Amino acid sequence: MIVDIETIDEFLAHRSSGVEQALRDAAAAEIMPRFRRLAAHEVDEKSGPHDLVTDADRKAEARLTEVLAGLLPGSVVVGEEAVHADPAVYEAIRGEELVWIVDPVDGTRQFVHGDPGFCTLVALARRGVVYASWTYAPARDQMATAVRGRGAFLDGERLISGSPDQGSDLRIATSHPDYTTDEQKRALLGLRTEGVRPRPCGSAGLEYLAIARGLLDATVFSWEAAWDHAAGLLLVEEAGGAHLTLTGEPFRITGGNALPFTTARDAATARRVTDLLSGGTPTAP
Repeated sequence: MIVDIETIDEFLAHRSSGVEQALRDAAAAEIMPRFRRLAAHEVDEKSGPHDLVTDADRKAEARLTEVLAGLLPGSVVVGEEAVHADPAVYEAIRGEELVWIVDPVDGTRQFVHGDPGFCTLVALARRGVVYASWTYAPARDQMATAVRGRGAFLDGERLISGSPDQGSDLRIATSHPDYTTDEQKRALLGLRTEGVRPRPCGSAGLEYLAIARGLLDATVFSWEAAWDHAAGLLLVEEAGGAHLTLTGEPFRITGGNALPFTTARDAATARRVTDLLSGGTPTAP
C-alpha cells in the first residue's frame, strides 16, 4: 500500500496522464454514446425526481473503478453508485488507504435532459486530504486538473480565480431547495439581499470550475457527499480560492461540517458569504 507523500507525488508526476486517459476512455465508451440517446429503461430515480441515475453512471463508474485501482495498487475506490448500493463503502474516505473518490456523471439531471452541463469527477485523497483532482466535461471536451501545491489547470492553462470586481453583485450558485432543510433554507435567505445574485446550481463540479476560472464568485451547498465536492474544492484552492463552513472552518470531505458551506474565489468573499448566511442556524449533517 502506498503510504507516504513522496510516493504519492511520484505517482502524480509519472502516472497522472493515465488518470486523464481513464476519464476520457470511460466517457467515450459509456457516457457520450448515451448522451441524448437514453432510453426510458436506462434512467432510474434514487431518492427523488431530482436524484437520477442512468446506465451511463453505473457503467462509467464500473470502468473507472477497475482502471483506477489498477493504476495505484493498494488504493480503494469510493464511487457514488457503489455507496448507493452499500453505504458502508463510504467509510474508506475516513480510513488510512489512498482513496479514489468518483462521481461518474456529475449533473445527471442535465445529462438526462440533453444538456451538456455535466462532468466526470475523480479525486485522490487520504485521511481526508485531497492530493489531486480531475474534472472532465466530455460534451465540452474540457479537462481541469489540480495537484496540491502545484496549481490548477484547464486544458493545460493555469487557472487563477482572482477576486470579484469591487462594487459588482456577487454571483452565487446555491443548492436546489429539495436538498435543504428548513434551517438551511433560513440561512440561504441571507443571500436575498442587495449586491447578491443567487441562482440554482447545476453540476457541482462545473460550478467549482467556474469559480476557479473567475466566472462565478461563490457557491453555497448544503450537502456533504464527497464525490460532489472533493475534486472541485482542490481545484478552487489551487486556483487561489477558499471554502468555509458556517463555523468558520474549511469544509472537511470526511464529514461533520456545519451546513450550508461556501466556496469562493478568494478568502474575503468566502467570509462575506458566511456572514450573509450567519442569520441562520448552522446545522450538523
